Amino acid sequence: MSRRILQINQLIRQELSQMILREIEFPKEVLVTITRVETSLDLRKAKVYISVMPVLSTGKPNKKHISEVLQILNKNIYNLQQKINKKLQMKTVPKIEFKEEKQINKSLRIEELLKQIKSNNGRPNSTIPTD
Repeated sequence: MSRRILQINQLIRQELSQMILREIEFPKEVLVTITRVETSLDLRKAKVYISVMPVLSTGKPNKKHISEVLQILNKNIYNLQQKINKKLQMKTVPKIEFKEEKQINKSLRIEELLKQIKSNNGRPNSTIPTD
């Protein structure tokens, strides 16, 4: 990935994070974080990955909260896009698209499995469910 794309990703992430923090209301028990941005090489699209907390006690995200947050963000996407267009001094400003971050969920699952193995003195537990 080129240095320019990385800079654009970082800039979009910073600007959207500030906008979301100041301008969008989410349910009280929910914390929304932009984890990463992936801009296409032609600069036409930018996938904005979000993480939603809290997660369930199982370590999996609460699907209700995720769908609610995505719905709120997509409802406000036009306004956010317009503000990004004004903030970024670029010929082509990528069109933003919000997505659920799934890599964090995978890392939480790995941590859970490692804790179970450690509690069994290094022996794998045959009752560990796999997804």
